Amino acid sequence: EVQLQASGGGEVQAGGSLTLSCKMTGFTFSAFDMTWVRRAPGKDREWVSSINREGDLIYYTDSVKGRFTISRDNAKNTLYLQINNLKPEDTAVYYCATASYFSGDHFFAGNSDYWGQGTELTVSS
Repeated sequence: EVQLQASGGGEVQAGGSLTLSCKMTGFTFSAFDMTWVRRAPGKDREWVSSINREGDLIYYTDSVKGRFTISRDNAKNTLYLQINNLKPEDTAVYYCATASYFSGDHFFAGNSDYWGQGTELTVSS
């Protein structure tokens, strides 16, 4: 059974940095394109970033370009999201997921994909 365990969230001051991690167990991580999605309080779920299996195709939503870096270590079965220059609007629960779908400009996760439980990030001003 595929399981995704996200971690690394917490309370951080604006301007700071942190890295979220998402470890997969139960299957071969390198078989999946992956994605990060977030849900801010009171808002709909928002796609953030995606990366292909080899790690050489990467996509970001416009609002995080230049501050977020997605990466993966297939040997460690782990997906990462490094966030720099944190802003209060980055406050959200961040979810990692497999990404079986392609929209035309990025991979994304659907209901049939595997989702982690989320890790909560709070950015204070």
